[in-house]
Amino acid sequence: MKPAKNSVTSSATTPRPDLITGQVTAAYGRRFEIETSTSKVYSCIMRGKKHDATCGDQVEFFPVAIDQGVIETILPRTTLFYRCNSFREKLIAANVTQLVYVLAAEPSFNLELLDRCLIAAQYQKIRPLIVLNKTDLDKSTQKAAQYLQLYQKLDYPVLAISAKKNAQPLIPYLLNHTSLFAGQSGMGKSTLLNEIIPKARQSTAEISTALDSGRHTTTHTRLFHLNEVSHIIDSPGFQEFGLQQMDLAALAWGFIEFRTFLGKCQFRNCRHFNEPRCALQEAMRNGSIESRRMASYQRLAESLDSRA
Repeated sequence: MKPAKNSVTSSATTPRPDLITGQVTAAYGRRFEIETSTSKVYSCIMRGKKHDATCGDQVEFFPVAIDQGVIETILPRTTLFYRCNSFREKLIAANVTQLVYVLAAEPSFNLELLDRCLIAAQYQKIRPLIVLNKTDLDKSTQKAAQYLQLYQKLDYPVLAISAKKNAQPLIPYLLNHTSLFAGQSGMGKSTLLNEIIPKARQSTAEISTALDSGRHTTTHTRLFHLNEVSHIIDSPGFQEFGLQQMDLAALAWGFIEFRTFLGKCQFRNCRHFNEPRCALQEAMRNGSIESRRMASYQRLAESLDSRA
């Protein structure tokens, strides 16, 4: 499968003066909301059968009615955050500068899913921020914070917060960024958004304790303006995140603590499993690399091998 492109060219061969430039602020499958520089909103579809625009894209479209249009061109992207499995790619957001990965002690969170999203962000040179929400759940939060100590040691920024009590400490991190709120369902992304931008009025729901997961209250990706230069893209919760767009070298580089040891193995094509004199395996044995992170890498590497 070819990796998603950060730019899409128009089928037009000459400039079209009748086209309007705008930004995708919501993506509903094959229909998109486009906001222009004058804050006018159009409901648009893609030209032909393509529907590879995503929230955050800058596009050119042709108006066909007072509030409707057809997207002709997706302008070059600076970044593209997406997941990819063996069957298809799922575009999540374009032109974001920061990934705000939200997790909480309840429902239980998946550290490997966090690893995958951090790797995807680094692959596109997107700044990461880990937000530990629901700190009002004192006992549960203490245990969750212990799991995140490793990420702090790796210099990932981690912010502990309670959306219900006070979401304001998050705001300075959001200024001058287009931030993508991402993570599993039920972690409080929409609650955080509503506290920071009350006009967003995103729906929230109680956690389904029986299933130990959150209900999908955000069903599509949408962009909101914090101010003229700061924006938030809220995305639906997910339970899996494929990285089939990457090769083994890029995958290993995505684990920050691996970088010191990469290139020091006996074999140039070392996969860092059971090869002799593997520098990463030796680093794990002496405590420089955590065994859980090595296992996370190996599971991802095996999933890439399955493409063959």
